[in-house]
Amino acid sequence: MVEVPSPSGEGVRVRVVSAGICGSDLHLLGSIEGITLGHEVAGITEDGTPVAVEPLSPCQHCEFCERGDYNLCISGAAMIHGIARDGGMADELIIPKQAVVPLPAGLDPRDACLVEPIAVAVHGLRRAGFNGGERVAVVGGGNIGLCAVAAVRAGGGKVALVARHDSQREAGERLGAVEAEGQYDLVVEAAGSESALAEAVQWSKPGGRVSIMGSYWTPVMLPGIAASMKEVDLVPASLYGRAGAVRDIEVATSVLAANPEIPDVLITHRFPLEAAADAFGTAADRSAGTIKVVLEP
Repeated sequence: MVEVPSPSGEGVRVRVVSAGICGSDLHLLGSIEGITLGHEVAGITEDGTPVAVEPLSPCQHCEFCERGDYNLCISGAAMIHGIARDGGMADELIIPKQAVVPLPAGLDPRDACLVEPIAVAVHGLRRAGFNGGERVAVVGGGNIGLCAVAAVRAGGGKVALVARHDSQREAGERLGAVEAEGQYDLVVEAAGSESALAEAVQWSKPGGRVSIMGSYWTPVMLPGIAASMKEVDLVPASLYGRAGAVRDIEVATSVLAANPEIPDVLITHRFPLEAAADAFGTAADRSAGTIKVVLEP
């Protein structure tokens, strides 16, 4: 914990109400300096509007931004709040106007930090061509995996969950997931490990797709023979973008607003900002039943 000046500059000032701890924050802690972490953020603007934050400041002019794939902006990681720009594990942050996502009536900003990880799942499913009539399995019962379960269910699909811990499987069941059996049209790899990628290919039917939502922090070995023999399409996904006029993060807001049980299932711990050290320690201990830890300034 450090004292920093109140943020300044152009943009919209948001008083932070909730900031989720992502698995990437656990990796980044101690490896970057001078940047306030936190990209899963919700709060209230100066005019009293409750909002979620799309934590990106893309250039808006490159070919990727113009076609809606601003997650691929030529700015790269430099545009991401909480990684290369100050994020929301603070009392306030300033974001571009286009990063403001107004919340529908009834959606509490204490829970709306979940909009960002749900948007990751929405984007990954969109990239993989998900439709509600397919068999879908999710490998990995952490935050992103469970957000994928919720997004599949919101899209009218049936979904199975493959998870390591009993608490994760129980959470998946509460969100509508069943036990995995057979092979699947679409498999979501949400654990970010070599073994999970291999398992996802195993669960895929021949000619199926694997949506890679997990983050690999070290090189992984491709399950080459199985992927090749099955002709499985591996579809990586990063962050979120826009399809036509609709942003993935807007879809995610609707998913969260339509299912009030999602925060009850995913948010297992809440800490005040000054207890950040304890919060990060809890977030790192998955065996204790932790799913999503939220800081509340």
